[in-house]
This record gives sequence, C-alpha cells and structure tokens, in this order.
Amino acid sequence: MLRGIDVSAYQSSSYSTDGLSFVFVKATEGRSYVNPRLNAQAKRARDAGCVVGFYHFLWPGNLTAQAEYFLDRAPERAGDILAVDWETTGEGTHASNAEKDRFLRILKELRPGHRVVLYCNRNFWLDVDTTSYAGDGLWIADYVTAGKPRIRADWTFHQYTDHPLDKDVADFTSAADLREWANP
Repeated sequence: MLRGIDVSAYQSSSYSTDGLSFVFVKATEGRSYVNPRLNAQAKRARDAGCVVGFYHFLWPGNLTAQAEYFLDRAPERAGDILAVDWETTGEGTHASNAEKDRFLRILKELRPGHRVVLYCNRNFWLDVDTTSYAGDGLWIADYVTAGKPRIRADWTFHQYTDHPLDKDVADFTSAADLREWANP
C-alpha cells in the first residue's frame, strides 16, 4: 500500500513529503471558497514527485456552477486526480445522493481525461449513500488500521487518521501503478 496525505488551508505549505506517493489538496468549497495555499501545497507535492489530487467540498445545489468553479481553480495536468468531498456542511446540510452522483458525472464530462473519486466517511457510505456511485474510485474515511476500512465495498484510498494530520493509504502495489491508474 502507498502512503499519502490530504491537506487544506489548515496545513502549512511546507509539509513533509517523506515516504509519500500522493497528496490531495483542498481546492474549493461551494462557489465562493478557494484554499489560499492551493498552489503552494500542490507545488510542494509535485516537487516531491507525488501524484496530486484536488478536492472540492460539495454543497447542495448549483452543481454545474460548483463544478465549473472547482475546475477553473484546480490546475489541469495529466495524471491529476479530482475528488468530491461529500459530507455535512457547516450549515448541517449535505448534497443529496442525486446531487453527489450528478456532480461526479459533471466532472467526468468536463475533464474526461481525469480520474474522479468520491471522498466520504464511513457513516455517509453506509447510512446516507443509496447509489454506491463513487465515480472512478472510493476514498473512504474510517479511523482504523490503515488499509482496513470497515466497509465491504472496494476502495481506492483510505483516510485512516486525522492526527497529527489527515493520513491516507492507496490500494496500489507501486507508485508506478498509481501513476498509470491516475493517467488513463
């Protein structure tokens, strides 16, 4: 299994890349927020030779506008992964299953050469999701042993802790395999 992390404005742009094969960087949220460290955090990962992914925190409604907002700000480079962060918003709401599925499909339509994955926690996957649609792969958050999320579905990435930062593993045997998958 490969090791990686995900970062947002809460983390420094000079995070350690030792032992990492991939880094997900928060790009946007809704239609008004952009991570002020987006470019610096992505550059740090690229400079270390990591596969880079960008994620958008999905809000209910305005799906096409949100997708365009995200893609206008997430750099477009072959081999980059796009992710949709589907969870409860600061207002206590969340995008519906239909909205989550449609958003994933819009991203695939607008950037057909990129892998698109769904990020959600175990509760959302087991108790909120009714379609099991995760685009090209599921990125599951479940804070247990790395690589052993408590779900029956196939997963591509597993966020297994948030201490001292969000740490992930990817279900690939080598960095070359991840790069090949990420660049269809």
